Amino acid sequence: MNPRYGAAAVVVFVLASFAAARLRARQGDYLSGDEADELREAQDPGQRIEVYLKLEQSRLDQMGGLGDQPAKLRVLLSQFVSLNEEMKDWIQDQYDHHGDMRKGLRALLERGPQQLEELKQIQKWPGASNAEYASNLREAIDSVADGLNGATQAVADQQKMFGVLKREEKASAKATQERIKEEKKRNKEEEKLRKRMERQSKSDSDNN
Repeated sequence: MNPRYGAAAVVVFVLASFAAARLRARQGDYLSGDEADELREAQDPGQRIEVYLKLEQSRLDQMGGLGDQPAKLRVLLSQFVSLNEEMKDWIQDQYDHHGDMRKGLRALLERGPQQLEELKQIQKWPGASNAEYASNLREAIDSVADGLNGATQAVADQQKMFGVLKREEKASAKATQERIKEEKKRNKEEEKLRKRMERQSKSDSDNN
């Protein structure tokens, strides 16, 4: 086994095991077992973002009509913030390692403003400004707004980066095709020369 690839495999295994352990640890916090499994299985950078958005939306959907149950609302808001902060950490990590998140980032920029509006609507509920969940609500709004700002910049950077990579791939493919074409041309010319020499050799032999 190539030592370099062996070491890389160990690193990947350790990181995957660490991530799995973190997900298991959070099951009793703000993730159910099924939710932790769903996140763990979403290894594609963009797909993981979409799973986070789905889980966040499930918390928002449960908040409707809980104006008279501030304790439950506070718990859901806290879970929402934890999910959103974890999603932002994932985006930062993938951005640093050049993971292609474009699909997930576009989903975030589409759904994020809707989620932000839902949170702002809760601020309009009677007594919301002084409720025990008020600070959690402000934190949720700030977290979403911050995430949208970061996603806007990240998707622009990734569009540029992966656009350059695509052009480089096309240029490389074109260069390969040109080399193959030149090689075929050279082989054809060499074959013609070989046959010409064989005919000349045969002609010289016949004359002798």
